[in-house]
Amino acid sequence: MLKCKNQGGTAELICFVPFGTGHLFFALSDRHIYERMIFLKEKLEAIRQLAEQKLLDTSSRQELEDLRVQILGKKGELTAILKQMGSLSPEERPIMGQKANEVRAFIEGKIAERQAELKAKESELKLANETIDVTLPGEKHPLGHKHPLSIVLDEVKDIFIGMGFQIATGPEVEWDYYNFEALNLPPDHPARDTQDTFYITEKMLLRTQTSPVQIRVMEKQQPPIRIIAPGRVYRSDAVDATHSPFFHQIEGLVVDEGITMGDLKGNLMQFAKRLYGEQTQIRLRPHHFPFTEPSCEMDVTCFKCGGKGCPMCKGEGWVEILGGGMVHPKVLKNGGIDPEKYSGYAFGVGLERLTMFRFNIDDMRLLYENDMRFLGQF
Repeated sequence: MLKCKNQGGTAELICFVPFGTGHLFFALSDRHIYERMIFLKEKLEAIRQLAEQKLLDTSSRQELEDLRVQILGKKGELTAILKQMGSLSPEERPIMGQKANEVRAFIEGKIAERQAELKAKESELKLANETIDVTLPGEKHPLGHKHPLSIVLDEVKDIFIGMGFQIATGPEVEWDYYNFEALNLPPDHPARDTQDTFYITEKMLLRTQTSPVQIRVMEKQQPPIRIIAPGRVYRSDAVDATHSPFFHQIEGLVVDEGITMGDLKGNLMQFAKRLYGEQTQIRLRPHHFPFTEPSCEMDVTCFKCGGKGCPMCKGEGWVEILGGGMVHPKVLKNGGIDPEKYSGYAFGVGLERLTMFRFNIDDMRLLYENDMRFLGQF
């Protein structure tokens, strides 16, 4: 409503219009100010109504945030209106600012209310989706178990620990000296060809056997010595049913006064009977190893046919499982032990070979492929 009156008896009319909680006074001659104020007021009211309507249409907190930025942000619609207040006089700005603050407070309050509503709905939806039906049958999770190699290795450890042996370990990356030279295999020895391996440098390699552990133990410990040395070893072999570039060995060493081949045979017989049954028999055959003298290979009665002859043992009734012999005097000396006073025996057996015989497995690769259909049988 526009109301005017004479100002001091002059011809000029001073008008005022209700605006918000106050009144705006202006000279009728400055009618463009009145029009500007009416425009800004209508614009603010339009923004308030638009915001109220759009708030009802928001369905997520992200949409709500986008709407807040659109209206109240630095480049928002309300901010754009406030920037136009610079064209008003100092007397008119407070009234316009008050109206703008009322609109801002109204919109911020509505946004807060809508945000609380959307948050409550999201929580309800999340709870509904995560409801657990306690009447449904549970899902059985498969339990892990020992790998067949670990099963047999633990059995072998228990057998030898029961006979007074200790477990010894050593590095897999080994010096050429410990892997070959200290074991009576000088650089030009032809036996090295059968143990071709992976070299790090000219003097450092991946060990081809766990025999280096025997030398390391002899260097640190004087007899009596009774150890087994299980571990992973490496050789440059092609992969097939019976060969792999890495596999596991278990080597044994006994050094004391008066040790003979009879001690070796007695302990190995006890080992075979404990591992394969009391009916198992053993047979020692002469052989040659550079680090033992005399040397032998040991056979056991075929586990499949009991010694009668079958395809597994090629009709012989015997299966070879390990090699051994009396420790060569040079090897004892290289380990810092007097060969005139002490003697000893050593043996070595492949863990994969023992495992394949133990569980009647015909392909070594099955032990490494991690096929659960195979491993689940154990």
